[in-house]
Amino acid sequence: MIHTMSPLSSTARAARLAAFAVLLAGAATGASAQYKIVGPDGSVTYTDKPPAAADARLGNQGVSGGSVGGSLPYEVRQAMSRYPVTLYAGKGCGPCDSARQYLKSHGVPFSEYSVETNADIEALKSRFGEPQLPVVTIGGQSMKGYASNDLQGYLDAAGYPKQAHLTGYSWPAATPLSPVKAIPAPEHVAQPAPAPAPTPMAPPAAKNGIQF
Repeated sequence: MIHTMSPLSSTARAARLAAFAVLLAGAATGASAQYKIVGPDGSVTYTDKPPAAADARLGNQGVSGGSVGGSLPYEVRQAMSRYPVTLYAGKGCGPCDSARQYLKSHGVPFSEYSVETNADIEALKSRFGEPQLPVVTIGGQSMKGYASNDLQGYLDAAGYPKQAHLTGYSWPAATPLSPVKAIPAPEHVAQPAPAPAPTPMAPPAAKNGIQF
């Protein structure tokens, strides 16, 4: 069940993107450090200096869903740690396919939820208020419908590079938004014991006292 999104005016889209950019800028200026470096042993270091080449060559540590041997650019890993991207899509949805292809072609790692069953649709409504597809979330922000300019605006504000080449990275397969619950096997019900056969009744005595 797919509903098309009513288009927003250019003024409304610009205002929304501007608000998102201001939110990100406020978060950046409020922190004393600009760079977060995760070492091979998992230690975290904050610094106001760009990472050294050795730090930039760290693989996709801490990235879930992607291929283990892939290498993510430093800027991509930093954007992912702050504003992960998630796609909610359905089958036979052209805008969903366009959003998925746009993210992949621009080197943006993302997780994907499939919306197919009635349970999936109800879960989508509980999260976003109405069953519109696709939905792309960037951190705490959500974009309903697909417009390449709007999507790129959100990605720019979140710090994703305009074009990244993900060497050896594979995007994870979509998972159902509402996991399928296993139907429990019916419990064995004991059958009642058969009723005992009735005891045959003796025939009534004849008038002459003879019984058969």
